[in-house]
Amino acid sequence: MARRLIQLYGGLALYGASSALLVKAGLGLEPWNVLHQGLAELTGLSMGVVLTIVGAAVLLLWVPLRQRPGLGTVSNVLVIGAAMDATLSALPDAHALTVRIPLLLAGIVLNGAATGLYIAADFGPGPRDGLMTGLHRRTGRSIRLIRTAVELTVVATGFALGGTVGVGTVLYALSIGPLAQLFLRLFAVPSASAGSTVVATGSPERVILRR
Repeated sequence: MARRLIQLYGGLALYGASSALLVKAGLGLEPWNVLHQGLAELTGLSMGVVLTIVGAAVLLLWVPLRQRPGLGTVSNVLVIGAAMDATLSALPDAHALTVRIPLLLAGIVLNGAATGLYIAADFGPGPRDGLMTGLHRRTGRSIRLIRTAVELTVVATGFALGGTVGVGTVLYALSIGPLAQLFLRLFAVPSASAGSTVVATGSPERVILRR
C-alpha cells in the first residue's frame, strides 16, 4: 500500500510537471491541455486552476454514467493542476529551438512515465479516462472511437480559444500509448496474492489517460 500511494502521488505530480514542460516548449500540447490553455486564455485563470475545474466538471458527468471514483480519481483532480502551476512558475520562458525541442521530448517521455506510475498504482482512473470508459459501456462504441471523438472535440475547441496545437501534439499522440505501456510494465506493483502484477493482464482501455 505504501508503494502504491507513493506511485500514485509521485505519478500525478510528475504528470503535472511534464505537462508544464510541454507548455514551456510551445510546440504543441496534449489534447486536453489544448482546451485547458484555451480556457485559461479566455478566463485569465492559470492553466492548473482551469485543469482542476475541468476535471471536477468531467467528474460530475460520471454520475449519469454510473461510474464510481476512487482515490486516484479525486487525487487526479486535486494534484495535477497544482503541480503544473508550481512547475510553470518555477521554469523560465524558453525561446530558442535548441531549448524548446528538448523540453518537448522530455515532457512527452516524463508524461509517459507519470502515466505508468499512477495507473499502475491501481487507485482508479482519472476523470477523463473514466468518462471515456463510461461512454464505452453505456453506448457500446469502441474506446478508440470515443477517445478520438472526445479528443478531436477538445482539441478543436481549445485551438479556437487560443490553445497551442503543433508538432508536439502529433508527436504526443503517436508516442504516448507505447510509452505508457512500457512504463506500466516497469512500475507494475506485485500482487499480494500471486506472483503476477496489477497490469500483467490489463486491458488496453487503461492506457487512455489525458488529463
